[in-house]
Formats: sequence, structure tokens, C-alpha cells
Amino acid sequence: MINPLDLTGKHILVTGASSGIGKATAIYISKLGAKVTLVARNEKKLEDTLSKLEGEGHSVYPFDLKQVEEIEGLINNIVSQKGALNGLVHCSGIATMRPLSMTRTAFLHDMMLLNFYAYVELIRCSSKKNNFTEGASFIGISSARSISGDKSQTAYCSSKAAMDAATRCMAKELATKKIRVNTVIAGFIKTAMYDMFVGNAGEEAVNSYILGRQYLGMGETVDVANAVAYLLSDAAKFITGTGLIVDGGFLS
Repeated sequence: MINPLDLTGKHILVTGASSGIGKATAIYISKLGAKVTLVARNEKKLEDTLSKLEGEGHSVYPFDLKQVEEIEGLINNIVSQKGALNGLVHCSGIATMRPLSMTRTAFLHDMMLLNFYAYVELIRCSSKKNNFTEGASFIGISSARSISGDKSQTAYCSSKAAMDAATRCMAKELATKKIRVNTVIAGFIKTAMYDMFVGNAGEEAVNSYILGRQYLGMGETVDVANAVAYLLSDAAKFITGTGLIVDGGFLS
């Protein structure tokens, strides 16, 4: 039986693989046969993710992606040790809430470092000669709020909107190299970020807001992982420069 999402033997780098969507994605694509390289700051949590992966050939690279200037060295090390990339999934991100009156340049910069600058640099370095295979798929995890906006989230929403815009630009530029670039535009997903919102506003208020707009209820990390697996696979070989919306109806 043919599995259109088969990733057997494909080398996929997943950032933010220590928790949340990144961890779920790494576990899921390992079940589809991928060889997964895990990147995040916390080595202990990365090792926990590694222990849950199926198959062989996986690896762990503890790294702080806010050190954007060091990303090229990271990619070079990974490729030299594990081989060229068939795919990249940037799940690392922060979503701190802060009202406009408290949003200073330093806060904006910190948000952009991980959510946007690191994403562009990862793709810039991964798309260099010998670092990728033909048909490679690069993916960023964006947010429905990059489109809808939200109170106290100017920095976060802007960083994800920048990711979406950069994706469209990079997809056009990298098409000549047979590299696809897309985002998954996620709605509210039950992760540590959701727990943070609950901590700030209270569970009743958050759930009332979400369930009033996200008609299929709260999303699970595997819902995003499914979409990522599709975009990584050859089933999506004719898709580039777009945002795949996985939001339970939030934007409808």
C-alpha cells in the first residue's frame, strides 16, 4: 500500500524539538521514516524527545537560535556529520504578550530574533550548495494571528507576519534550486504558549474567546504535525510560497 506521506530516509531538521509542536512533529515524522535532527536549547528535553522517536539515524544538537550569527556554523556541522537536508521545520518561537504602551524596541528585537531572523538565516544557510537535496522542503510554523492580529501581541503577530512574507519571497527565489518554502498557519493549539495565555487571562476567559471563534475547538500539536508531514512529503511537491491554514475555523 502506498503511503503518500512516506518520508523514509529523508533527513529533516526540526527546531524547537524539545517541546510542543516541534516535539510532536519530530515524533510524528520519525514514524513516517524520517531521520530527524533535533535542535533546541535544552539538551535534557531534546534527549527526552530523542527517546520517543522511531527508527534510527536521529541526532541531537543543543543550540540557542537567538545566536543568529552562529546558525551558519550549526548548519555546516549538521550537514557535514549527518548529510544534506531534505527538509527543515522551524518550530522554535516565543509568544510573550505585552500591551503597546510597554512594547519597546528591545522587546520587538528579541521577538524577531527567534521568530523571524533565525528562520530566514536557517533557510539562507540550508539553501547553500551541498547543504540540501533537490526537492527539499523548508517550513515555518506561523500563526493565524499573523492575519487576524490581537491585543497585546503587536510584537508576536508582526514577527509571524514577517515570516509569512519572507516565505513568499524565498519560495520565488529558491524555486530555481527545486526547494519549496511554506508555512503552516496554526490556530490556537494546546501547548505551553496556550498555558501562558491561561496564566495571564484565566482559563474561562481564554476558552470563551477561543471556542467562540475556533469552531472545531482547541487544536492538538499532532494537528500541526500532520500538516507539516504533508508539506515535507512528495505529495506536496507542487506547493510552494503559501501558508497552509490549520486553525479549526479561526480565520473563517
